[in-house]
Amino acid sequence: MGNSCVTGASSHSKKEQVQKAVEAPPSPVEQTTFKWTIDGFSSLLDLDKGWTISRVFEISGLRWYLRLNPRDTKSGDQNEYVSLRLQLSPASVRSDTVVEATYKFFIYDQLYGKHHEQPQVCHNFQTTSTSSGTSCMIPLATLKEKSSGFLVENSCAFGVEFIKVTAAQTNDATEKLFVQKKVNKISSIPEVYTWDIDDFFALKSPSHSPDFELHGHKWFISIHPSGFDKNGNFISVFLTMKVTDILHENSANLVELDIRIKSQGSGKDNGQKGRCEFSKNATSWGWDKFILLEDFKDCSNGYLVKTKCCIEAKVAVIGASKME
Repeated sequence: MGNSCVTGASSHSKKEQVQKAVEAPPSPVEQTTFKWTIDGFSSLLDLDKGWTISRVFEISGLRWYLRLNPRDTKSGDQNEYVSLRLQLSPASVRSDTVVEATYKFFIYDQLYGKHHEQPQVCHNFQTTSTSSGTSCMIPLATLKEKSSGFLVENSCAFGVEFIKVTAAQTNDATEKLFVQKKVNKISSIPEVYTWDIDDFFALKSPSHSPDFELHGHKWFISIHPSGFDKNGNFISVFLTMKVTDILHENSANLVELDIRIKSQGSGKDNGQKGRCEFSKNATSWGWDKFILLEDFKDCSNGYLVKTKCCIEAKVAVIGASKME
């Protein structure tokens, strides 16, 4: 019986040791990164100049996205540059909060591991400044050199590493984006929906179009007649993909969108274009300041005839991505 008691005590001691091990997990990794791999990079270059937006990713409890311009320019310089911006998603912007983030951008060397690294940057993200400054990374010609290792088999990878954020940090996030060729791809052909509004002055803020289907996905247009911030100076317009139409929480669609308020007279349409990734974290993209309300109501432009107006959405799904 004595041996039994001793054995029991020994067993209990081991159990305590196991419990202590479980209760003391390893510390989380302090630095977190987001890697954005783009397959079919040449197809991205074939598109109109401008910024392409990554999917929304979460790091340090906040939502962010990257903006890439592969054909950026500098004043007085004829060269084209590959540029990146870091943007704090509107979902994480608080009017009474300043998010201080220290980070650096990368272009990954896929052959030799000698990544092109930008100097460390510190930026305060807030309501009046949700985007970092543009960083001209390297000349486009340098990125395309075979010896650089940046562009391999028409694929390149960009990244941002967060050194310090005011919020708690989380694990790394990675995305791979595939951009389809512009020609001979049925999914690259824009499809169009037209929303005829009979009485603009009867619209609520926001008001939504009927659901419509383009490229096998269901969408709707939202309009804020007095602006998203209700300041009464601008009309805000957004395009939303129905959440139930997004197949998986880790997937996203790269969409080229062209939204226009049609001129019903001899004037020109007023439109905005963009390339954005629609995912479960970001189902809606658009413009807070789509058009000045004063310009919209100006009879000479033909946007508003009596009470009628017309909004056109042109959508092309040009790529897809998946978090890894």
